[in-house]
Amino acid sequence: MDQRVRLFFLLAAGLLCLSLALTVQADELVEDIPDDDVDVEDELDLGLTGGEEELEGDVEDEAPPAPKTPPSPKVTYKAPEPMGEHFIAESFDRGTLDSWVLSSAKKDDTDEEIAKYDGKWAVEDLKDSKLPGDKGLVLKSKAKHHAISAMLLRPFVFDTKPLIIQYEVNFQSGIDCGGAYIKLLTQTPQLNLEQFVDKTPYTIMFGPDKCGEDYKLHFIFRHKNPKTGEYEEKHAKKPDADLKTYYTDKKTHLYTLVVNPDNTFEVLVDQTVVNSGSLLTDMTPPVNPPAEVEDPDDHKPEDWDERPKIQDPDAVKPEDWDEDAPAQIPDEGAVKPDGWLDDEPEYIGDPDAVKPDDWDEDMDGEWEPPQVPNPACETAPGCGAWKRPVIDNPNYKGKWKPPMIDNPNYQGIWKPRKIPNPAYFEDLHPFRMSSFSAVGLELWSMTSDIFFDNFFITNDRSVADRWANDGWGLKKAAEGAAEPGLVAQMLNAAEERPWLWVIYVLTVALPLVLIVVFCCTGKKKSPVTPAEYKKTDEPQPDVKEQEEEEEEEEEEEAEKKSDGEESPAEEEQEEAEKEGEKEATADEKLEDDALRRSPRSRKARRD
Repeated sequence: MDQRVRLFFLLAAGLLCLSLALTVQADELVEDIPDDDVDVEDELDLGLTGGEEELEGDVEDEAPPAPKTPPSPKVTYKAPEPMGEHFIAESFDRGTLDSWVLSSAKKDDTDEEIAKYDGKWAVEDLKDSKLPGDKGLVLKSKAKHHAISAMLLRPFVFDTKPLIIQYEVNFQSGIDCGGAYIKLLTQTPQLNLEQFVDKTPYTIMFGPDKCGEDYKLHFIFRHKNPKTGEYEEKHAKKPDADLKTYYTDKKTHLYTLVVNPDNTFEVLVDQTVVNSGSLLTDMTPPVNPPAEVEDPDDHKPEDWDERPKIQDPDAVKPEDWDEDAPAQIPDEGAVKPDGWLDDEPEYIGDPDAVKPDDWDEDMDGEWEPPQVPNPACETAPGCGAWKRPVIDNPNYKGKWKPPMIDNPNYQGIWKPRKIPNPAYFEDLHPFRMSSFSAVGLELWSMTSDIFFDNFFITNDRSVADRWANDGWGLKKAAEGAAEPGLVAQMLNAAEERPWLWVIYVLTVALPLVLIVVFCCTGKKKSPVTPAEYKKTDEPQPDVKEQEEEEEEEEEEEAEKKSDGEESPAEEEQEEAEKEGEKEATADEKLEDDALRRSPRSRKARRD
């Protein structure tokens, strides 16, 4: 019983945890809704549109209208407004591309047919928009080069304040192979947005990119070598988080990059950090080259010995070592099974086969029927010439080789000597990058309808968070309000993964079975004999009291019977007392016998 109780409570705890997990998952869909700028309207459509219908005849009692299920709360869209210092704040809610410039250039080193940046852009709502009126920039073409850019309100200069970049992406049709990253174009006198191409100098490239099963989230910055003046791309380490969901769930996600003056950086998706590190230690290749490098003119000496082990030169092959002995030999103890058919072949020509009509013996050779298993061998242990099976040769040793010993001349693995790096420099402030004055999208994609929205660049984290809550936070609230309930989510999940039905059935049926077993079954106690009481420490009922009650009842019955008899009452009382004494003596004997047979009495007698 105790084991069943423990099992019941463990199962109840597990079901409670499962329910909490599912509840938390449902709550996450509608949390983080901004309080200030979100209007949620619980509009009930009562179906009162149109005129009243006239019915023929007099109707005294009209049936009440069927109740309608109220719709889910609707989130009303309100365009985000930048509050605080910023360098660009683009929500595309004007419905135009007035401040953006389409590139008319051609890409070098590319076939003429696809070299031109002629991919189409449009400003429109999401296909499955939960916020009517919320527009964004949409990449409309596939298998084409796209390039579009816009100037900042003023150039961003890397000084004592951080850089915060954020924007939204929605892969409405999924993504096969293509990017959705942005480039911060370096401020130069030669910058011409109409000639924006892949080789246009940029300071930072940031955003999602995917091809095949390689899900990337780029953070690349171009670092200027202080000695040569040349730029080199520095790539952040790959995030440890699984990024696949952001590319496949067809939801709007917020991508944020924060670069701080202390050379630290953070990459966030939906305001959750997925990658972080230092510009000095977590970039490839490193910002600062090594102080020493291998001497390219140093060469390994010809007599340098890198062998840690060598064959023992003093070892001699034993005289009884037979290198010619075979690895396997026939088993001399094997005996041919009884009934082996030596004269029957294992395969015979198919007697039912017929030579094809178009068989040409001059071209195809003499026709032979295909081989089939010999039916005579089906009941026999084997057919054909019997051969002894082979076994491993116990005397086989193989080719003799001298044993290996430590090489007394071992010098280790040779490496060229180190010399001071002529290209060495130390830049302790890589945050001080080249200023940028424009933001651009230069993309190739095999999938269309990539949605971009709410580009924002600032040097104040709180201002960026405010913009994110007013823009992306509103989208998340709308998507959460439109999500199905918990039961519908479970059913949808089971349609995609049918094995979940097993879990659902066990979750419901198993507790019911345990409750029935726990409540409706139990082991009844069998009566305990006096001898068993002596063997255990279980408390014994008061037997003497029961015996006294039985004696009193017998005396009362005897008195009733004696009322009608002429014999004296004293004689009957004496006879009853004698019978009681006999019964008490018999009970005492039984108890004494039980005590003598108990283990404790035996132990006491041995002591």
